[in-house]
Amino acid sequence: MADPALHPETQPLKQIAVDYTPEACAHCTNSNTITLTFDHRGGARWRTTTRFLYGTFSARIQCPAGNTSGLNFNIYLSSLEGDKSQDEIDFEFLGKDRTIVQTNYYTTGTGNRESIHQLGFDCSDGFHEYVIKWGPNEIEWQIDGKVVRREEKRGGENFPEKPMFLYASVWDASYIDEGRWAGKYVGCDAPYVCIYKDIRVPTGTAVE
Repeated sequence: MADPALHPETQPLKQIAVDYTPEACAHCTNSNTITLTFDHRGGARWRTTTRFLYGTFSARIQCPAGNTSGLNFNIYLSSLEGDKSQDEIDFEFLGKDRTIVQTNYYTTGTGNRESIHQLGFDCSDGFHEYVIKWGPNEIEWQIDGKVVRREEKRGGENFPEKPMFLYASVWDASYIDEGRWAGKYVGCDAPYVCIYKDIRVPTGTAVE
């Protein structure tokens, strides 16, 4: 039976915090749209103002176009960005190839659960819906209504259980694995703009 925690009510995201380069992040609450820009200033990262313990998180995303080699654009959950013992659940787009997306999850700072998915489209061509459904015993990643990955908690294994913020960012990932992961940054088509629309977060699972 599906975990009932995966299917709670959701609500539009009303308020965000910007962790760095606020001038590169535009938030329109009326249209429920957030725009991140990567250029000579670097990128930016936004997050929810509260953590959530389980629920459904979603956004329609149009990723940057042009030569995006080296860039990482994403939407993910994390108990605290930068914490070495974080829990985390990811959708990450790798700029060297906009026809794929990587999913991953972390428990107490340990990841290494990456999976690459063929999108069947270029993620910059238009808006597509990306959904993370997270419960105490199951995680689902969905794209345009289709489940692309499902993980169930197994006996004796750690599973994300810390309250988490919803985050999104655009950043230069050229240095990771000497550019083999996301490519080497070229920047010939800057500024790069990533647009998030119809962002939704759970109702009733926010943790102060």
